Order: sequence, then structure tokens, then C-alpha cells
Amino acid sequence: MKHLLKLGDLSKNEIFSILNLADQLKYERKKGVKKDYLAGKTLGMIFQKSSTRTRVSFEVGMGELGGRALFLSNRDLQIGRGEPVQDTARVLSRYLDGIMIRTFEQKEVEDLAKYGSIPVINGLTDYCHPCQVLADLMTIRERKGSFEGLKMTFVGDGNNMANSLMVGAIKMGMSFAIACPNGYQPDPELVAWARENGDFTMTDDVLEACKDADVIYTDVWASMGQEEEKKIREQAFAGYQVNDRALSVAKHDCMVLHCLPAHRGEEITAEVFEAHADEIFEEAENRLHAQKAVLVKLLK
Repeated sequence: MKHLLKLGDLSKNEIFSILNLADQLKYERKKGVKKDYLAGKTLGMIFQKSSTRTRVSFEVGMGELGGRALFLSNRDLQIGRGEPVQDTARVLSRYLDGIMIRTFEQKEVEDLAKYGSIPVINGLTDYCHPCQVLADLMTIRERKGSFEGLKMTFVGDGNNMANSLMVGAIKMGMSFAIACPNGYQPDPELVAWARENGDFTMTDDVLEACKDADVIYTDVWASMGQEEEKKIREQAFAGYQVNDRALSVAKHDCMVLHCLPAHRGEEITAEVFEAHADEIFEEAENRLHAQKAVLVKLLK
């Protein structure tokens, strides 16, 4: 494992190894055990999209591991004024021990890894969100004990979250169902991969997708950068909501997860969100532990 660009690059065993280390680091933190795994290491954090959880969790994580993190926005870098990614990659590789980037195009992340000589972590692109899904998998295993035999359902837009959840669920032995409207399906190549490699269902029927689910997951209808489509998407996604009706056909102990921020009354009702708030905010906390594990794996 040289980088974390997308979950598809990792084997099942590599994912398990990250999750096991994340569990250990979470335990050490709760016990007040401090180990400077990354003493003297510096992570550059490039943000071309704003963030709450990604920035805070990576910055705190590096500090807790004994290293330091540099916040770099478009205003701070020449990349925001037209410097080629390959030049930025080669310059930053001479200063830093690793790069985390949160941006729009997956190609930008891949190019940083291609032209740089240090580990690159995908903090989010329009294509995928591997760090979030590692935290999701960690949360599911904490609550359910294992992945085998579980069914995960995603309700909503076939976006970067759906793309990564599909890969993560199937790699770890879960079945995966997605309910999404026509025209908003996940990446077709990943859908083809999912059909070939696991138990996968795609439908426009929320109740069909949620039937017997162990985990139901949702995300906002309009992701960052899609705000101008809000009205169109509100019409397209009307009915694609995690609510009591959806949960009524799921397993009695079904988990509900959300990558946040949540728009109560749209993709999820306020009542369902609050009933599963412990799971959702444990999932948010686990971003810190899962990403610390990735940082140790890549930078130590």
C-alpha cells in the first residue's frame, strides 16, 4: 500500500489491516495512551473543497500521532493559479512526508501520486470517498461484529459515496443494494464490477432495496458543487428518503448511517436521524481513528 487513492486499489486483507489498527488506535486514545508513531512527519492537506470532518480529523490525527499538518487551500498554492499538478507534486514531495487532497477530479489525485514521490491520500473527489468508507466499515464491524452475511442498502444519489460504499461492502463480504432514480445511478464501470464480484442490486424502489437490510445509508441529494441543481434534484429524489416506512421492511436491529452533513426532512427524517444519532456520530468520530490508521500505514 503506497497510497490511498480509491478503495478498489486495496485488497480485503489490506482493509482489514487498516481497520484492526484503527481499533487499536481508538482504544489507545480512550485509555490516554500516547505514542508518537509519526514524530517528525509532516502532512500537507490540500483543500479545493471545504470541509468540517476531513480537515479537523486529519489535523487532530496528525497531532495525536506526534506529527504536524499544514492546511493548504487554493489561495495558498500556485496550483490554484495554474501551476500544473505534476510540478506541485514534485515540489511538495521535497518538503512533505505525505499529501492529503480533497478536490473535484479523481485525475488530480492520481496525478499527484504519479508525479510525486510521497504517499497521497484521497480525502474526497467527485468519484469516490475512501476515507469515509473506512470509517463506515469500522463502525459497522463495531456494532455488528463482522461483515459476513450483512446487507447494506444505500438510498439516494449514485454519487462518490455510493461508488465507494459499493466497493467497500462487496470487498468485505456484504451484499449491496442501491435505490436511486433513473439518471442518477453510480459509475457504470463500478456497477459492472459489483455485479461480477458480489451480491448487488440496483433498483428505483426504496422498499425493495431496504428489505431485510442490516445497514441503511444515505447522503444529501445535492453534493458540493451541485447547488445549482437543487430544485431539479429535489424533484428527482422526492420519495428517496430514509424514514420509518423504509425501516419497517429492514431488519429489526438495522443500523442507519450518514456521512454528514445531513439535511433533515430531505434524504432522512429528523426522527430517524435522532433515533440513530449514536451510530451516526460514532461513524463521524471513527473518521479520526480510521484516518490515523491510514496515516501510520503510509507515513511510518
